[in-house]
Amino acid sequence: MSAARDLSIPAVIQATRPDTELATFAAGCFWSVELVFQRKDGVLQTQVGYTGGNKAEPTYKEVCAGSTGHAEAVRMEFVPKDISYSTLLTAFWNKHNPTQGDRQGNDRGSQYRSAIFYHTEDQRKQAEASKLKVQEDYENPITTEILPAGTFYPAEAYHQRYLEKGGQCASKGCEDNIRCYG
Repeated sequence: MSAARDLSIPAVIQATRPDTELATFAAGCFWSVELVFQRKDGVLQTQVGYTGGNKAEPTYKEVCAGSTGHAEAVRMEFVPKDISYSTLLTAFWNKHNPTQGDRQGNDRGSQYRSAIFYHTEDQRKQAEASKLKVQEDYENPITTEILPAGTFYPAEAYHQRYLEKGGQCASKGCEDNIRCYG
């Protein structure tokens, strides 16, 4: 990271233990996607940010302008013996409509596209198999991209755990309705 980088932007999360892995998903506005995964047993930490584009160290404003190619995404560290990648994929598919292209609900733009950024060959295989299976539930084609995880740029600090800071429950196992705003 360059010295000029805003210090209010956190460092990229990494796997902190040998028994953990990383997963990265984009499914619309990253605030609500993060809260879904924060609530999952076996997910140790989450971080919202930008990935899949072509601009180094993008800002939220740049990503929202649509000029960076990045998606709003959530990166997480998880313990596979406590929560499988397959279970994370199920949560991902259940969180959004993967047939909407560059939008989710009222949020429009390529930053809101659906994407799975795999960190291992096994994750790629599982993602592709799950996409084929989930397609059976939709009449329209799924637009979700499945891409290798590239550089992940954490979003500004005020975006991290945004809905939790706004009073929504992030406790493990919580099933309260997620109210996304912004």
